[in-house]
Amino acid sequence: LYKMGIDGSNKTHIPTEIGNTIAAEWSHDGTKVIFNAYTNDNQEIYTIDEDGTNQIRLTNNSANDMNPSYSPDGSKIVFDSERDGNKEIYVMNADGSNQVRLTNASGSDEQPTWSPDGKQIAFISQRDGGREIYKMNSDGTNQTRLTNNSHNEYSPSWK
Repeated sequence: LYKMGIDGSNKTHIPTEIGNTIAAEWSHDGTKVIFNAYTNDNQEIYTIDEDGTNQIRLTNNSANDMNPSYSPDGSKIVFDSERDGNKEIYVMNADGSNQVRLTNASGSDEQPTWSPDGKQIAFISQRDGGREIYKMNSDGTNQTRLTNNSHNEYSPSWK
């Protein structure tokens, strides 16, 4: 992991205890980084302080846990996981406790991202064939399809 100024200056290494770190995101208060990393041929989710201290493994199972994202208030983390056979969306407390599955679809649900107010989560789903954008309440209720076309959708984002 590295951090740098918006102009590319001051590139600084954030040392981790493991290699192959990907999908990093800053906490909203800028004090922590959440990321997933390959560990024993699968991906797990970690946090680390911006100075490279206090690395904590938040998930620990034989399935891939990926694409973590902090809620706007920093209290929750949404992510996708293959622990139930295909990718589903999960949420957990910022310390890794209380991991709860939010989706249960026949096709993969992945790439979750919080709304700016933390009340909803947008994600990609293949439950109806192609890759479409859906949204749901932060507790997993009211899952609603937003796109419906012949193209595959990727990486939903809120404004």
